[in-house]
Amino acid sequence: MNSRALLQRGGRRQRGVTNVVTLILMLVMLLGGIALARLTEVGTLAAGNSAYHEAAVQASEVGTNTAFAAIKALASEEADVGSWYFAQTKASDSNGVPNVTWTSAPEVVVGQFSVRYVVDRQCTGTLPIADPVRQCLNRNVQTDDSRSTSAEKPDPIAAKLFRVSVRVTGPKGTLTWVQSLVNKG
Repeated sequence: MNSRALLQRGGRRQRGVTNVVTLILMLVMLLGGIALARLTEVGTLAAGNSAYHEAAVQASEVGTNTAFAAIKALASEEADVGSWYFAQTKASDSNGVPNVTWTSAPEVVVGQFSVRYVVDRQCTGTLPIADPVRQCLNRNVQTDDSRSTSAEKPDPIAAKLFRVSVRVTGPKGTLTWVQSLVNKG
């Protein structure tokens, strides 16, 4: 064989190796592109989940405000009212959510969200509550002090506290719990 024939055979072999290397590089680039597309998709899903959660928290404000208006309209704080108001502190699960039948709690629909709420007065003991200052969780409000230094300071006024628990359910399995302490003040 002459040297020219050997060079042509070697060149063809090198072109075959080049094709294999090119295919491997293209495969690596394809896998990198797929991984990048997947990361972008995960980021978009996380942003969407965050947006649903934020919308659910905003919807919970409607439940809290509705419950607050219902507390202010109570004729008596000493008796349970339906399935939404309890005159004593309700037992709670390990997350602090009252053990109630949520499907029978009042519902407010806010857009795509179902908002349900319950209220329990933060008192212990038997009804009627005989000593609210000792049996109930109260918020002490300071009164204006007398200008005279020799005068006795007035006792603080106690405002009864109520726990408002709000459950918001929404699209894509969104479930958000919000609790607030409010007073009738």
